[in-house]
Amino acid sequence: MNNVNRRVFLKQGALAFVCLGAGPFWGPGFLRQTAFAAELGSSTSNKILVCIFQRGAVDGLSMVVPYGDSYYYQNRQEISVAAPSQSAGATGAIDLDGYFGLHPALSALLPLYQQGHLAAIQACGSPNSSRSHFESQDLMESGVDEDTSVQDGWLNRLIASCPEDSAKVTAFRAVSMTSVIPRSLQGEQDSLAIRDLDTFGLAGDVSVPLAGPSGTANGFESMYGAAVDTVLHGTAQESFDAISLLKSAKATDYQPANGASYPQAAFGRNLKQIAQLIKANVGLQIAFAEIDGWDTHANQGGAQGQLATRLKTFGDTLAAFHQDLGDRMADVVVVTMSEFGRAVHQNGNRGTDHGHGTCFFAMGGPVKGGKVYGDWPTLAPDKLFQNRDLAITTDFRDVFGEITSRHFGLPMQTMPQLFPHYAVDAQRFRNFCVG
Repeated sequence: MNNVNRRVFLKQGALAFVCLGAGPFWGPGFLRQTAFAAELGSSTSNKILVCIFQRGAVDGLSMVVPYGDSYYYQNRQEISVAAPSQSAGATGAIDLDGYFGLHPALSALLPLYQQGHLAAIQACGSPNSSRSHFESQDLMESGVDEDTSVQDGWLNRLIASCPEDSAKVTAFRAVSMTSVIPRSLQGEQDSLAIRDLDTFGLAGDVSVPLAGPSGTANGFESMYGAAVDTVLHGTAQESFDAISLLKSAKATDYQPANGASYPQAAFGRNLKQIAQLIKANVGLQIAFAEIDGWDTHANQGGAQGQLATRLKTFGDTLAAFHQDLGDRMADVVVVTMSEFGRAVHQNGNRGTDHGHGTCFFAMGGPVKGGKVYGDWPTLAPDKLFQNRDLAITTDFRDVFGEITSRHFGLPMQTMPQLFPHYAVDAQRFRNFCVG
């Protein structure tokens, strides 16, 4: 059975269910799994990974500024972020270790860094030299650097490899806050794409079976019920019953805890709803979210401007997520990634072109934060990749491998299945994840 025939798309506005795998997904088995999820109660023992893809190639040299590297300023006369100083004030980088500094728009992340809950991995990425967004994203999400024949995603393979009691696996084990399943989660293991929980029916008044985009009750069911019944061979009503069961298993109107306030943007909503799922104890293990807008070829800006605005949304959202989950972050790792970075030298449009190495973040209780990890290659001309880009000294698969090994406890012998054609080696781990 080919991939297209194994997928069912049900769309209503901002909602999509994507079902992967050979078996029926929404039948009575789904109800039993969902019922189990509702019985998890206050269980907080699940190890959870939240993957965030910064699509469009984020400028890692602006996220975590190498202000101690003089070549940074030589190459970016108009878009650099000033070194921390009294004169620079709020427009300067926020010092991290005497050499690197956070972009000032990421100031919300500084307390997490200082408390040891946030780490940066600089000069990170894929050794593949492609500067194509789509090709590079596809390869990174597949967990490879050049083999385009790999059909499934590394997160889907992770689901299959995780030591989990099959009786406790729920339909919400892997959820992507997107309209379709991302490349990372495609494969034989089942996962869900839910762009908006409000439309899905997890939020709102439990007395309303499901509200459509106009706010009228049963909007989704009345519009798509017949189609679902045809595709799923009579299980449509069971599907809607399952949604109602999920709704009744949690608080009706979700309020972030600990005074957390998420930005009013799609990314803020997505992470708030991931926190919502975690607190609902529905068996979530893998969550995926994405944020685009990083392809800054023109008018990138320095401490202020286009990139700074995007970084503020990004940083404020991560900080709100950490604050919202509170003690639950003890079992959560958040990792951010991007397909590649930006060129070291600014272009003629006061922006940056496609580059190579970039910066990843890791956040959570199992993260040994308060440090910028990685071997810094410097931005000296003779150290640049192809004479123009930040060289990569940490392969993205070693970052992912460290998380899967230490957070999920997977043995090293499973790494070849997770990352084909690459020998993940614990000797190359940066030791940012303590498990």
